[in-house]
Amino acid sequence: MSLDPSRILFRAVVLGAVAVLAACATTTPYQPLGDGGGFTEQKIETNRYRIAFLGNSSTPRQTVENYMLYRSAELTLNSGFDYFILTSNDTEARTRYSQSVSAYGGPAWGGWGWGGYRRGIGFGVSSATPITDYQAQAIVLMFKGQKPEQNPDAYDARAVKESLQPLIQWPQLQAK
Repeated sequence: MSLDPSRILFRAVVLGAVAVLAACATTTPYQPLGDGGGFTEQKIETNRYRIAFLGNSSTPRQTVENYMLYRSAELTLNSGFDYFILTSNDTEARTRYSQSVSAYGGPAWGGWGWGGYRRGIGFGVSSATPITDYQAQAIVLMFKGQKPEQNPDAYDARAVKESLQPLIQWPQLQAK
């Protein structure tokens, strides 16, 4: 059984459009929470915040974790503190599946012919593609003074900000 040339062309156009859309996907920039992800914070006490960064499905886990650390350092310095301690730190992966179904085979119409009424036969192929996005969150305690060297959970906010700055992707300015 051969495929109709118009179906082959249609399938090629659809696959090309999917490839173009996939190439357009970009990682979540470092930004407040909005379309496509970003950071949030909630002040709990004077020196304690809950900070989270949610990435889209094109944002790697390490980038999400780096952005959460960068926001922790930035907020620590903006609040007048020098170092921070992560009292709890977790990264969650959320996976969902995108299912696609394609049909091919004989025509979808029927008609009378030799031997009686005949109907075309169609076949379907289904595939599921996993889509994963990550969210990093932490409870951050902020302090003034020198970072205690014996505490592996303590971070110098200036050093973290300086170290991660080159990895930050800022949002594109949109023309109005």
